[in-house]
Amino acid sequence: MALPAFDNHDSRIAFYELMLQADITGMAEIPLPAGYAYAFYQDGDRDAWIEIEKSAKEFSSYDDGLNAWQRFYADHTAELPRRMVFVVNEAGEKVATATAYYDIRGVDQSGDGWLHWVAVRRDAQGKGLSKPLISHAVQVMKGLGYTHAKIPTQTTTWLAVKVYLDLGFRPIEKNFIRCRDGWRIVKRLTNHPALAELPPARDEEVLKDSGHAGASAAPDPTPGK
Repeated sequence: MALPAFDNHDSRIAFYELMLQADITGMAEIPLPAGYAYAFYQDGDRDAWIEIEKSAKEFSSYDDGLNAWQRFYADHTAELPRRMVFVVNEAGEKVATATAYYDIRGVDQSGDGWLHWVAVRRDAQGKGLSKPLISHAVQVMKGLGYTHAKIPTQTTTWLAVKVYLDLGFRPIEKNFIRCRDGWRIVKRLTNHPALAELPPARDEEVLKDSGHAGASAAPDPTPGK
């Protein structure tokens, strides 16, 4: 079976929740490409956030995005001006976002920061924004006092997982064990050297509808991206 060419956010891939972590004390900031700048959240930016996430295929509709906003951010808007970051283009448009957050459920008692909802608008993808954005969000975390960060993500956003691995994040041990087949999918799609110890998934295991459906088997439910 030959695999199709996958999008960077592709529902054809068997779904597994994945969790990464890293000590961020030594992580350096990567500069943005020319013509782009950062801006923190301001009142009224909710719809810009929804539009970016919707364009990146995190949501299928505005209402889906609004529901996510209500779940993750509506009760925490006072914190967003120092936690939610946007990338702004030369026209002043917000084209990418990430949030230097924490586990709002209170399940994670480690005190670690959580990187949430990293997304680049569709027409701004491929312009070298992802790694600078993530590295900047890490600097924001450090400024807030965090020394360690976690990232919840999933196999269906496999290219984002590759970026996290490139930046030095690694699978959380419990998640690596419980979602081993998910990490094998990432190995098959990226051949990332950080996963050298894993055998790659077989092609039929990668595809959601091939009889090898994925599982939501993270050590804890993982909110957001």
